[in-house]
Amino acid sequence: MLTDGLFKNHRLMLYYKGDISALTLFAQNGDGSVCFPNPLPVLSSALEPEAFTEAKISLHPSVLVNAINQLLQLDNDLLQAESGFSEQIDTPGGIVTVHMARFMLLDPPHKLLQSRACQLKTLPELRGRPPAEMELLRRAYVKVMES
Repeated sequence: MLTDGLFKNHRLMLYYKGDISALTLFAQNGDGSVCFPNPLPVLSSALEPEAFTEAKISLHPSVLVNAINQLLQLDNDLLQAESGFSEQIDTPGGIVTVHMARFMLLDPPHKLLQSRACQLKTLPELRGRPPAEMELLRRAYVKVMES
């Protein structure tokens, strides 16, 4: 299965940012996680950048975007990999690298995501997620506001 191989050590966060309003929304899976396609394992924690490990084989985020497009049945031009965002999470099963992709639309794709059992939420609406996800959201928000 796709999620067992490619996404064993990788996840993708999806977000929308309005070009005019700067409204920023993060996609949330039906299971509540902001990581796609699967949540991070229990007991995961975000690593500080100085503790990041070099991967023997690196995976370009666009490969993950293409896989998510297929999994969620999205058009290929809907998501764009966010360059410069790559965070590592320490999990009981090893390091998971989280990348980010942006919805390239004028308006938030609320109905589209709802039809896939997902939703878009603001950062305050996502309070209460596990600590590793909250730290990922914080880092993602900083990256989004810098761009």
